Amino acid sequence: MSTDPDTGGSAPPESSDPASERSPTETQSGSVTFSRDGIRTGILTCVPIAIGVAGYGVAFGVLARQSGLSVAEAALMSAVVLAGASQIVAVELWADPIPVAAIVFATFAINLRYSLMGAALRPWFRKLTSKQAYGSLFFMADENWALTMRDLKSGSGRGAFLLGSGLILWLFWVISTVLGATVGGAIGDPQQYGFDFILAAVFVALAVELWEGTSTLVPWLVALGTAIAAASVLPGQWYVIVGGLAAALVEVIRHDE
Repeated sequence: MSTDPDTGGSAPPESSDPASERSPTETQSGSVTFSRDGIRTGILTCVPIAIGVAGYGVAFGVLARQSGLSVAEAALMSAVVLAGASQIVAVELWADPIPVAAIVFATFAINLRYSLMGAALRPWFRKLTSKQAYGSLFFMADENWALTMRDLKSGSGRGAFLLGSGLILWLFWVISTVLGATVGGAIGDPQQYGFDFILAAVFVALAVELWEGTSTLVPWLVALGTAIAAASVLPGQWYVIVGGLAAALVEVIRHDE
């Protein structure tokens, strides 16, 4: 025990600032509210992204019709699934009889990344009611998840941002699916218009928004390298999960250090 040289008594233990011991995410997730303003901001922020996603929705509508789905069936799938990559895989596997096990397995593998994305939102969403949190998560897609993470990390506290941005994405996705399924015959092969590259371009733009400096570089490079390696040896979309888990592991190790 140390002593104070002037008084000879015991020196009080050094106090630490609790805020200084918090992780950046814990500090950013201070106050979270669920309001109409958050919904409105999410909608307005995501409109440009939704327009881009609509092109992808048209492509899905075309593929759905070519696979034998009716306009109503294609629209229903987009309305209740809201996951472009897995929907396209599902219609590509569509046959008579329907290979249920293959479709379930493939879509599970592709959508497994949503568990990681949802976990990333937990520091903020644990402060919402179950109805607010799970209702918002239904409308979560890659694009509005990235926008929501950026908004929440800025300290806005807008817990309804994900719901607002998801609603506008959902609306554009369903409408564009119906459009593609209705006029698909006139469009032909969607790839000739570059529709298959739309989401790749969107994700590149979102990656710039999520850049937080050189500290972000290490997990990004780990995810990239691991995903490339996994894609060469694993079937389907498993490389997405492997890359995400590798980056998450790196962040856990760095945080512990």
